[in-house]
Formats: sequence, structure tokens, C-alpha cells
Amino acid sequence: MSNAAAVTRMTDLSTQLIHHAYTPPAGFAAPQPGVFKASTVIFANVAAMRSTEWKDKSGYTYGLHGTPTSFMLEERLCTLEGGLQCLLLPSGLAAIANVALALLKTGDEVLIPDNAYGPNKTLADGELKDWGITHRFYDPMDPSDLAAKISPKTRLVWLEAAGSVTLEFPDLLEQARICRSRGVISALDNTWGAGLAFQPFDLEPGTATGLGVDISVHALTKYPSGGGDVLMGSVITRDPGLHMRLKLCHMRLGLGVAANDVEAVLRSLPSLELRYQAHDHAARALARWCTQRPEFAQVLHPALVSSPGHGHWQALCGGASGGAAGLLSVIFHERYRQSQVDAFCDALRYFKLGYSWGGPMSLVVPYELAAMRLAWPAHLAHGILVRFSVGLEAVSDLQSDLEQALGALA
Repeated sequence: MSNAAAVTRMTDLSTQLIHHAYTPPAGFAAPQPGVFKASTVIFANVAAMRSTEWKDKSGYTYGLHGTPTSFMLEERLCTLEGGLQCLLLPSGLAAIANVALALLKTGDEVLIPDNAYGPNKTLADGELKDWGITHRFYDPMDPSDLAAKISPKTRLVWLEAAGSVTLEFPDLLEQARICRSRGVISALDNTWGAGLAFQPFDLEPGTATGLGVDISVHALTKYPSGGGDVLMGSVITRDPGLHMRLKLCHMRLGLGVAANDVEAVLRSLPSLELRYQAHDHAARALARWCTQRPEFAQVLHPALVSSPGHGHWQALCGGASGGAAGLLSVIFHERYRQSQVDAFCDALRYFKLGYSWGGPMSLVVPYELAAMRLAWPAHLAHGILVRFSVGLEAVSDLQSDLEQALGALA
């Protein structure tokens, strides 16, 4: 065969493979939805290309604007949290940033609880500040402080429960009411609640079935993923106009998620409630055990009567049997030095040193609380704080691990 013939044959084969005529039969059904990967989306004709609309999810125009796989996850997350519209983002922090960039401009102000997720605070003190957007931190345990700090410049108020590290539970119902009464958009970091502990949107008169917030942000990295191997976030709304503001910003920033990551979260969602309950059950058991240990000056877990904001948790999450996630924090007595607490963390075998939570493996992180808050909160004991993310190991093994590591304090 001549070189020319070989080239012709290769070209013919390549063309045939790229433009292969076979289409598999429709009607294939399986427990898991199909995974569609695409940047380019093919149109039937020019008229279809010009008329297809991506904003209302009635069609497909480009992979960044959605595929059947991403639409499937968005709709299931709306069901989880009681929303009507959902955006997927590369991380929980990206979801927070999308909200800020879509709703704030130079001269505006955002209010953030002092116990909020740290990167939300540093975003406000970094890029937002550089762009002329001001911010103030409010006392999460004092609704009157939030009310007093809302000004004519305030365009966005962040809510969070429980506190990211200190796990105190604010009066979210009153905070959300204040925002509604003042006409200020409220955005809730709902990662801890995961759409299971309470509903962020529904608000029925005379009941505490939900909050009535405007936006729910969720780090899907945590419980919805459940494997510690996916980074993703969501922004969920119920107001079409607000959703479109967020969606257009989302489009202009070119924010997207990988189809295989979407597949991983879709696969994990059916077991979300079971896993959340298991994390919750184990964390409560360990929290109760920690209250009996003399090494700890304070144990922080919303389901403990002694934990700050316990009554607010009960009111919103449905009483003693309500959801409370899988996080707990302890504050060591002041007699223990940082080096001793670090030795305790290093001695743990099943609790691994690592950030994030919601996966099968238990994690531990010591925090320098004084550097994270405007002032040391009156409701917290003085001492070194350590936060545990309780995984899916046997509670007895985790308890034994804590007990043996406490020996390193000596």
C-alpha cells in the first residue's frame, strides 16, 4: 500500500469513528443515572442553535451550562433542601464567593457571624475589601447585635449553624426574621444541617419547620459526597429573580463541575440520611463521654444541654431527636499547654489530622481560637480548642482512641 493510500485509509477510518452512525436503543434504565461528559453540545440545525435556551434548563447549549447529569443532581438537591433552583460549583467556598460576587458591589456591606466558616471571613477581608465592599462581624448569639448592625448599605447577611468550629447554635429563626423585616437578603451556610437537620426555606406560621432564608449554600464536599474525595458546592434558591442574578454571575465567571464528580455525589445521595444519622449518633455518644472527662473544661455539641445555644437547636431541629451532625469540639482546661494538646492530637490513631468532615474517616484539628474571633466569647471556657469530625468507625473504637491519647497529656 502506498503512503498516499495509507493516509486515505486512516482518514476514512478516523472520520468513520468520529461520525459513527450507531445510536444505542433508548429505554435503558439502571439504579444510577447516566454520566454525560461534554464541553461541545451538538445542535440539529442552525435554528436549534439559535433558539435553544440554557437559562431555563429547557435545552443544552454548552457543557458549562449543564448536562443531563448535572441537571439531575441539581433537581435532587432542590428536593433535599426544599428549593426550586440550584447551581453547582467547584467547592463550598466557590459557592460562597458566587453569592458575594453576584449580589455585592462597591459601596455595599455584608454582615457575617463571628463564628462563621473561616474562608468566608477572609474572602470579605481580602478581595471584597479590595473592591470597596465593606463587612462587619456580628455576635451570632445576640440577635440584637445583628439588628443593630444592619445599615442602609447592608445588602447581604450570612447565617450559619452550628458555628464552624465552636458549634454554638444561634437563634436562626430570629436572625432570619430580622433579615426579612429589614428587606436584606439572607444566605445560610447549610453544610452542617445538610438539608436534614432543618429546612432552610419553608416557614409555616406558628411552626419551626424552616427558616425562610433567601439562599442556602451547601458544601457538597461534606455529607452529600460522603467519601472525602470530591470538592463541590451548591447555591439553592426559591426566588426566580434572585436565582437568575446568581446564575448569570455563575456563567460569567465560567464556574463548572466535572461530570465524574457529579456522578460521585449522585451515587452517595441515596445513603445521605443513613450516613448523617450514623455520624450524628456516634458524635452524641462521644460528646456525652467527653463531658465526664476531667481534662475538658467544656464540650461543645448542640444536642448537649450545656452547649451554647442548645435551646435554639431544640426549637429549630425538632427536640432531642433532631439532627445534630457529626462534629464536636472540646476545650481543654487552661492547665494544659499547647504542646500537650498537640501531643494528644498526634497520639490519636483513628482520628487523623486533616481538614474537612463528612467522610467515613474521623478527623481532628486543634484551633487557635483567639486568632479566629474578635474577642473571646463569654459563653466559651478559656483553653485550647480541638474539633473532632466523627466518622463511621465503631464508637467503642473511637472512644478507646480518645482515652489512650489523653494519656499523652502527661
